[in-house]
Amino acid sequence: MTNGRRRRLGWLNTIVSTPAGGPDDAPDPESVDALAADLGAAGYTVAGIEALWERGAAETSTHPGAALRRGHRVPALRALADVEPDERPLATLVRCFVLGVPVASVDLAEALPGLGIDRAAALGLVNVEGALAAPRVDLRPYAFDDAAGRGEWWIASDPGELATGGALPEEYVLGVGGASMTLSGLLLQRSIATAFDLGTGCGIQAMHASRFSDRVIASDISERALRFARLNARLNGIDGVEFRLGSLYEPLGDERVDRIVSNPPFVITPRRDGVPAYDYRDGGMVGDAIVEAVVRGAADRLAPGGIAQLLGNWEYRRAGDDLADGLERVAGWAAEAGLEYWVVERERQDPSEYAETWIRDGGTRPGTPEFEDLHGAWLEDFASRAVESVGFGYVLLRRSVEGRAPVLARAERLHGPLGDVTGGLAAHLETCLAASDLVGALDDAALRALRLAVAEDVTEERHHWPGAEQPTVILLRQGGGFGRVVDAGTGLAALVGAADGDLPLGVLVDAIADLLEVDRAELWDELAPATRELVAGGMLRPVVA
Repeated sequence: MTNGRRRRLGWLNTIVSTPAGGPDDAPDPESVDALAADLGAAGYTVAGIEALWERGAAETSTHPGAALRRGHRVPALRALADVEPDERPLATLVRCFVLGVPVASVDLAEALPGLGIDRAAALGLVNVEGALAAPRVDLRPYAFDDAAGRGEWWIASDPGELATGGALPEEYVLGVGGASMTLSGLLLQRSIATAFDLGTGCGIQAMHASRFSDRVIASDISERALRFARLNARLNGIDGVEFRLGSLYEPLGDERVDRIVSNPPFVITPRRDGVPAYDYRDGGMVGDAIVEAVVRGAADRLAPGGIAQLLGNWEYRRAGDDLADGLERVAGWAAEAGLEYWVVERERQDPSEYAETWIRDGGTRPGTPEFEDLHGAWLEDFASRAVESVGFGYVLLRRSVEGRAPVLARAERLHGPLGDVTGGLAAHLETCLAASDLVGALDDAALRALRLAVAEDVTEERHHWPGAEQPTVILLRQGGGFGRVVDAGTGLAALVGAADGDLPLGVLVDAIADLLEVDRAELWDELAPATRELVAGGMLRPVVA
């Protein structure tokens, strides 16, 4: 790090651990416990803050929470300007740690009576200058639901650009963002022995994994990130997480684990001077090589039957008239490593749109010379590899159990809105994996004997030309999960409509063939693979006696 950057970071260098120390440093446990007690006593919860916002919306006709999500805090500050005496501690905490503005030291002392101002400063939470206490962290409640029930934590991270008023420092430690919530909602919720969180950041995925794991190993290349992660684990009373410093799978040594979870620093970033290399999103490699490394490396770190889940970006590269399909490239990495895979692409951006998204994410605003310089660097980098577009999505990998033939090999584009995924996609993934394993192991004879029932969230949509008796389009639409829409022909629509779990699949197909006056064998050849896809996607569900 240059001296100039050290001066620019200044006050950031000692956050959480004061003075800054090595990765084994841990925050004072008594101070952290006192902080947790104070936050709880103040009602510093998602519901508590939302109540403040709702009252502010009633008084000003502007919802402060909605304005905050758009990057504007004035409505929130107005909502906190006049609160009841018993709400003052909560309002002070919100003003300081959510909105990122200095507060009166006496007010913060009232809000944190057990911890006190001196210990708050020693933890790196605030910087006290005379009568004012300035926030040095973002600290806010975070609520969620999973198979273990309702949960709520406090998560500390670095202050965002709303608080700092400028571009983020490269050592910035991100809190709970959209990507981290997406991944936590995807995590399978079956109990396992050991999980590994690669690139833990503030520790949020390790904390989620701890709810279903006997032991969690969490790693990061950033000592600052590990300090935040330790603080967050202690603050929320989470035991059984072991924090290790290191890159990719090095911190595991020779250990194998049952679950790998990673929100890796997958953002494709130009390797050029002047382009910020943010620890939380930049893996230091060219193009999508960091995602390739995480995918390929999982093969040697998963125990038999173990599963890895991660987010990622992948490039679509043009070579003459040929396009190297990004989704197929990811599937190829997994297959070459000997892993089963399910890759879902959720969206795709052109290079300019992708660059704009991540330049803004770092706090550099459009219309400035800095933004245009960075935009040019990104486009030049993409052009050097003939990148036509960039995909984003979810990757699930599995190491096969010895003696069992691999059955999971899916790579699909499911762009557009999700279905109803209250509580996350994890339950949907579990259902689909179990069903996919079941039908993947069946030959055609066994598939014919299988009984199937249409999922409760599947509806049928028919489109007719005016006056026509027969529909021109029949769509099967899934209300949950990935919100799949399948363009079904007459035969498949009839099969799904008749699938109530009473009759074997082969009997249904033969009956539909007779009704449509088509050859039974030909209709089976058409419907068997389509049925396997509907089962693997959760639209048809096996009925097991």
